[in-house]
This record gives sequence, structure tokens and C-alpha cells, in this order.
Amino acid sequence: MSTDGQGRSHWFDDEAGPVVRPYAMTRGRTSSTGQHRLDLIAVVVTEPQADDPEGDHTLSPEHVDIVDLCRDTPQSVAELAAELNLPIGVVRVLVGDLVAGEFVHVNRPVPPAELPDESILRDVIDGLRAL
Repeated sequence: MSTDGQGRSHWFDDEAGPVVRPYAMTRGRTSSTGQHRLDLIAVVVTEPQADDPEGDHTLSPEHVDIVDLCRDTPQSVAELAAELNLPIGVVRVLVGDLVAGEFVHVNRPVPPAELPDESILRDVIDGLRAL
């Protein structure tokens, strides 16, 4: 903690500018209702019928930024966090809010247990080569 010239203390660096704590952006939530934990590689896609998010006064500027970023090019949760310079946990909550509001949908990756066995894929490739 630093003190200014008049002896008052403050918890931030003057050069850093205003600081917004991540829990303020999520209103203290660590998860969204009805949403399972989103993988880092889950892809967020803006719904084609989504209304203009700026017209919805319940959405934060970060919500609007996510919708705008995903409108032209679907983005992974990790890409959104990096682009917005926000923690992954915050992005997960914000994306969950947007899914609930039907502004975006999420394409989750296929779990490794559900992927075909590598030996089966090799047999298919060998069979195709034999044709």
C-alpha cells in the first residue's frame, strides 16, 4: 500500500489508472446459472437472430464486447479472455450470461473419451489406400 503526499493511503498505483475488480464485473458470481464449466477451447458464436446487445441495458460493456468479437469470427473462451484482457473465470461467467440471454451459443469440444480410437482411424486410412 502506498501513501500520497498528504499521508492518505490507497491500494492502487496512480500510474495504473482506475481498477475494476473481476468480481465486480460478474456481480460477485463465479459461475452462471444453468451453465456447465466452459472449456478454454469451447467456441463462442454469436446467434444470428441476436438483437443489438447495446440496446439491452442489463448487459455490461464486456458482454457487448464479447458479442461483437464473436459476430464475425467465432472465438474460443481463451481467445476472448486474451482479447479482452480479463481472467478466464470472468469470461466464463459473462459468456454464460450471454448464452442465457440467447445472444451467443457455445460449441463444446468433443471429450477425448468420445473420440474414435486411433487404431480404427489407421485401419480406415489403410482401407482407403487399398482401394
